[in-house]
Amino acid sequence: MMKNKRSGIGKLIVLEGPDGVGKTTFSNEIAKFLEKTGESCEVMSFPGKQPYTLGKLAYEIHHDASKYALDEITPVGIQSLHVSAHLDAIDGQILPCLRSGKNVVLDRFWWSTWVYGVAAGINREVLEAMIELEKAQWGIFQPSIAILLRRERPLDRDEDLNYWSQLKKKYDWVADQERTSYPVFIYDNVESLECGIDRINSLVRETLLCEFRKPQKKSTDHQQQQLVLNLSPNEGKKNYSLDKIYVYSHLLPAKPTVAYDTYWKFAAERQEVFFKKLRGKSASWTDDYILSKFKFTNAYRASDRTSQYLIRNVIYRSDLPKTPDEVFFRIILFKVFNKIETWKLLENELGAITYEEYMFDRYDQILTQASSEGKSIYSAAYIMPSGGRVLGHSRKHRNHLELIQKMIADDLPRKLVEAPNMHVGFDLLRSYPTIGDFLAYQFITDVNYSELTNFSEMSFVIPGPGALDGIRKCFSDLGGLNEPEVIKFMAENQQSEFERLGLDFKSLFGRSLQLIDCQNLFCEVDKYSRVRHPDIAGISGRTRIKQKYTSDNTPIHYWYPPKWKINDAISAYMKGVFTTK
Repeated sequence: MMKNKRSGIGKLIVLEGPDGVGKTTFSNEIAKFLEKTGESCEVMSFPGKQPYTLGKLAYEIHHDASKYALDEITPVGIQSLHVSAHLDAIDGQILPCLRSGKNVVLDRFWWSTWVYGVAAGINREVLEAMIELEKAQWGIFQPSIAILLRRERPLDRDEDLNYWSQLKKKYDWVADQERTSYPVFIYDNVESLECGIDRINSLVRETLLCEFRKPQKKSTDHQQQQLVLNLSPNEGKKNYSLDKIYVYSHLLPAKPTVAYDTYWKFAAERQEVFFKKLRGKSASWTDDYILSKFKFTNAYRASDRTSQYLIRNVIYRSDLPKTPDEVFFRIILFKVFNKIETWKLLENELGAITYEEYMFDRYDQILTQASSEGKSIYSAAYIMPSGGRVLGHSRKHRNHLELIQKMIADDLPRKLVEAPNMHVGFDLLRSYPTIGDFLAYQFITDVNYSELTNFSEMSFVIPGPGALDGIRKCFSDLGGLNEPEVIKFMAENQQSEFERLGLDFKSLFGRSLQLIDCQNLFCEVDKYSRVRHPDIAGISGRTRIKQKYTSDNTPIHYWYPPKWKINDAISAYMKGVFTTK
């Protein structure tokens, strides 16, 4: 038997959705189910149809105003009438019932006031004032569970399907906003009534036993709570498959948007594309039209073509010197331009690229000639500031060659080798002109691919401009956390979030997403959301994805820093003797 009383207070179970989705039927069935388990329960509705109540009067005036000699009621009048009935029912019926220990199954909540009010074109400030009044009447009481019922078309009634679709989207928006305040579920009511009743009753039974638990790992003193559901599909005689019920996690006090789930879905699908390419599949890699049409980086930064070239063809070269000065010189020279073609250009003209034989004039001559021929020597991935005011040259690449010389003259490679952690290495790079927070973090990550350092990538993160945009889109409120703390939360909770959404995320041969990867994913989801969630605004205000996807058939022989110890696994995978599970 389910125990319902916590400090003598009953539970509030809310069903929402437009007219014709089955709220009344499921409300009554939930009540029957609770009664069978020994729980006392009342079914109520907004505005209410009980005789001799304000709700009954509001319902009749709304649906038959002529009966009361009323010619026309404005949308504001109708919604204010409903709110009055809600306030009366909350104060006179619902709260006394809950305080007595009875459960209440409520057909509609204030959600409907908002949805139908917006659909009717009511001034938002007026509508929000009405809802705030209703929320004030509820006081500390919140739903123990809210279930949003959805259908593509209503049951047993004719409705304008365009209008119905608008209502559906508005209900989805409210559900997304409220999911951080109490458990919210969405059920697509498209199955048989018997099956639907089984699913909803199973959901109610299991959810009302849930408790909020703190995550085991905490990056700060801020409390981040997550809803942990103990759904037992094999309990009892029936197998309750809940595949059509979408469980929203709670990240209190931060408030995620619908783009938060998109973050994890994007990561899983992008990594699936990576493995299909790795296996040599030449057919379509994804059914996601956005991923098919536009260019996005990999879920793992080190898997991108430019990073792969840097690791294998620049850092780990058996034919080039391995001293700190030489390895650092190659890394920073490559990263300043961040363009494979520029590195190849220099190699073709100079032969082996070493600092021992470095000559400013010779490098300048090659790069100046390429620029004068209209060749782009810098990558478009990010902008390198010119540094002319500080370093004194009129041409951008000359300033950067000067910068590299200065770094090595200052013995920066040795200082990086001796740095105790990634943050100190970041600070060393950050102290140089033209190197801001974003570039310093990218550069120290690239240095850390080498044997010069062995910092933990889970120890430090700096979000770039794109990541800040992505975080803004994934969270409407950070709940007091700062952006690096949010990124760390994502990295630490990735496994549970993939499991929550039923996503089969394939790690990089056992290597989980690191902070740099989670930071990059926010940047990519910012771009992805411009198409998937155009109504969610970021910081920059960008609305288009500029880079279209074009296939590059140049093969990549994936190889990662040996200290990660995953290269043998890749070889085994390619031979078919190792899986990604």
